[in-house]
Order: sequence, then C-alpha cells, then structure tokens
Amino acid sequence: MTLETLETLETMMDAMFSQLVMLGGSGMLLTGLIVLWRKHVPAYISAYRWQAWLLAAVTATVGYFGGDWRLYVVAGVLVALKGIAIPALLRAMQLRFGKQPQITPYVNTETSLLVAGLLVLFAYVLARPWVAVTDLPTREGLPLAMALLFVSLFIIVSRRKAITQVIGFLMLENAIALLAAVGTYGVPLLVEVGVFLDALMGFLVMQIFAYQIHDTFDTIDVEQLTRLRH
Repeated sequence: MTLETLETLETMMDAMFSQLVMLGGSGMLLTGLIVLWRKHVPAYISAYRWQAWLLAAVTATVGYFGGDWRLYVVAGVLVALKGIAIPALLRAMQLRFGKQPQITPYVNTETSLLVAGLLVLFAYVLARPWVAVTDLPTREGLPLAMALLFVSLFIIVSRRKAITQVIGFLMLENAIALLAAVGTYGVPLLVEVGVFLDALMGFLVMQIFAYQIHDTFDTIDVEQLTRLRH
C-alpha cells in the first residue's frame, strides 16, 4: 500500500469520524429541543435517556478512533448510570408525584423554540474561533456541545416543574461531558468518574428537593416556593 493511499485512507477515516461525532452531537441537541417542545414528563425522561445513549455512543466513537480503550469503560458507565439507572429513578419520581395539573412554563413553547434557535446560533458564533485554531477531528462537534449547554441552561430557568428542572440539570451535565469529549479528544477515566459522582450527587439532592416541594405544597411547581417568603 503506497503512502498516498494511506494518506487518502486516513483522510477518509477522519471525515467519517467527524461525521459520526456531528451526528451524535446533533441528536443530543435535538433531545434538548424536544424537552422545550413537548409538555409531558414521560417525553422528557425518554429524551434524556436517548441523550445519554447518544453521549455513550459519541464517547465510544472517540475511544475507537483515538485508540483509547478507557473510553469504552466510560461509555459503559454512561449507559448503566445515565441510560438506565437515572431514567428509572426519574420514572419513580413521576409515579410518586402522580398526575399533576398542567403547569404553564415561564416561557411558552413557541417562544422557547425561538430562543433555543438563537442560542444555537450564538453557540456557533462563540465556538467559531475555537474551531478555527484546533485541528482535532472532533472540532465540528464543539458548537453542538456549546449549543446543548445553552439550551440546557434555558430549560432550567424557563420551566416551573421541579422534575423538568432536574432533567435540565442532567442535560447540562451531559453537555459538559460532550464538550469535554470533543474538546479534548477524550478525558481521563478518573476525571470522568469524578464527574459522574458529582452528577449523581447533584441529582439525588435535586430529587430530595423535588420531593420536599411535593410533600409541602402537593405540587411540583417551584413557583410555590415564593410562599415561604410570607
């Protein structure tokens, strides 16, 4: 096999790698937009579960093309913790809360999608200098990761249901993990495990917070916390 053939093959592999990362990142961003679009908690949980599986797929892809077997371990932990365990806990929260009356978010659906679109554009503008100065094959995923980060933050501040805010927090952590994976071409296993533990602890704290709101006010509307001022 000639040197020219090897270079052509390497270019094709890098292009495939970049496309796979963009596909996974686009899917993760789409799940964030679904939370803004849909109005029912089961859809939010399904969106988060799919997002976790896509994050695991992107991590495994980076591990394969980067030759780092440790990222396969990270992908496996992602599937077990975020793709299976946390969605199961979220479903348990939903069952405990039962049927809740429809709670109007701070920002309606149409405006939310418009704001999300503007946040995606802002992320691409913000990430452009970063993409221009790096030669990583994962660089095309940087704007998508930043867009997901902004959209997740918007979910947290624009929704009134405590469980929706919990899901927004979990999606924010996924966005940070995606940004680390595509921005550094993979992260050390020890660092990723530390992030997992932080995310799990944060989730458990927010779960207790949601339960306390429900037990006190018989609702999961965080707006009811304003009563505590009086």
